[in-house]
Amino acid sequence: MDFSLLVPTIRRLALEAGDRIMEVYNAPDFEVKSKSDASPVTEADEAADVLISAGLRAAFPDVTLITEEQAASHALRAETFLIVDPLDGTKEFVQRRGDFTVNIAYVEAGVPVRGVVYAPAQGRLFYTQADGTAVEETGALDKDKPGNLRRIGVSTPDNAALMVVASKSHRDAATDEYIGKYAVKDMRSAGSSLKFCLVATGEADLYPRLGRTMEWDTAAGDAVLRGAGGHVVRFDDHTPLAYGKEGWDNPFFIAYAPGVDLKK
Repeated sequence: MDFSLLVPTIRRLALEAGDRIMEVYNAPDFEVKSKSDASPVTEADEAADVLISAGLRAAFPDVTLITEEQAASHALRAETFLIVDPLDGTKEFVQRRGDFTVNIAYVEAGVPVRGVVYAPAQGRLFYTQADGTAVEETGALDKDKPGNLRRIGVSTPDNAALMVVASKSHRDAATDEYIGKYAVKDMRSAGSSLKFCLVATGEADLYPRLGRTMEWDTAAGDAVLRGAGGHVVRFDDHTPLAYGKEGWDNPFFIAYAPGVDLKK
């Protein structure tokens, strides 16, 4: 893969998809349907998926493409592939809370090595550069050229006073019990893959997820966090979270800054 081509392509597609999503978000009303697993889907999910998929297939026709909204792609198995969640955090979108993102990632040999996470309602754009380092871009977010880039990196955590981020829509008693094993200075809630990005920027030290996720939910945020010096591991044995799994389901996991004393 030519990362000098990949990175500007996925960045541009994320911004274009974000514009389409915000057109729907800012409309007086929009239809919400239910998928076979009872999760919500809107015209914004579908329009963003069409836009991103067309752009990726045109630019990288020989690379396997997995997207949340195209069920036919889910039967595929691959070690190296592009993976897309065109609108992560649909519940946040439907409730008009700003914590939804566009996620595009490239997975190589089971590892998410490049990715982009764009939160269009918040104007926050995170991605890995061609060299693999992670940045947050600020400013006008011009589709054709990057604006102000800030290299991001994880915190140096204080295990006596950790900053923890947890899911806004999927928080449960098991998560609270696990967080209770740590000395927590402060805790915040966030939706979608923004939680990975908050660890990547040092705004949080730890993000545990004791709930169902799919690979398209996590790959882009995982790539950004890795590029910022962080880790994502399985909850059960603390081995690195791998991608290309049959069915595309993730186990429970923990995203964190190195130095956090992980608990079982």
